Amino acid sequence: MIEIVVQGTLGEALGTAIGNFRVARVENGRTHLIGPVPDQARLQGILTQLSSLNIPLISVNPLN
Repeated sequence: MIEIVVQGTLGEALGTAIGNFRVARVENGRTHLIGPVPDQARLQGILTQLSSLNIPLISVNPLN
C-alpha cells in the first residue's frame, strides 16, 4: 500500500480512475490517495497517468 499526495481537491472518481485507490482525506488543498501498488511498473504507470491529467504530485509514501 502507498499514499499518493496530489495538489488539488479531488474526488473518489480519481481513485477509481487510477485503480482501486480511495480518497483518504482532503485538506489544505491536497488530496491523499491510498491504494495497492504491487510493483514498480504499476507505480510508474500511476504517476504517468497523474501527469497526463496535469495533477501536480506532492509525494509518494509507503504504508506498512
